[in-house]
Amino acid sequence: MKKRWRAGTAGCGCFSGCGTFIFVFILGGALSLFSSVFGLGLSVGIPFTQSNVTVAGAIGTKTKILDGLPSYARERLAGNQNFINQSVTVTVGPAEGAGLLVIGAQPGAPAVDLYLVLR
Repeated sequence: MKKRWRAGTAGCGCFSGCGTFIFVFILGGALSLFSSVFGLGLSVGIPFTQSNVTVAGAIGTKTKILDGLPSYARERLAGNQNFINQSVTVTVGPAEGAGLLVIGAQPGAPAVDLYLVLR
C-alpha cells in the first residue's frame, strides 16, 4: 500500500523556526519598552559528581539579558568550559532572547534550583 502525502502534517509547527523570531519580537519588544527582562531557569545536581544540568532562558531588553539568567549560568552563555554547553540567542532590534543548556561543573550552582525573575 502506498502512503499518500498530506499537506500540513509534517514539521513541528510555527514555534520551531519563525515562531522564535515572532516570540522575541512581540514579548521581547513589549518587555524592552519597559526596560525589563524575564528569566526562567532550572538546575539539578548530578549525583556523586560536582556537576549540574542547567536549563535557563531569558527574554527582554538586550542590555539586561544576562540579569535574566541565574548568576552561576551567566558566564556560561556562549562559553565552552563545560562537557555540554548549548547556547542560542535571537536579537530583534532592542529585544533579545537567550537560551542555555549546560551539563558540567558550575561553581556556585545549588543541588536543586528553580530560578524565576522579572526585572
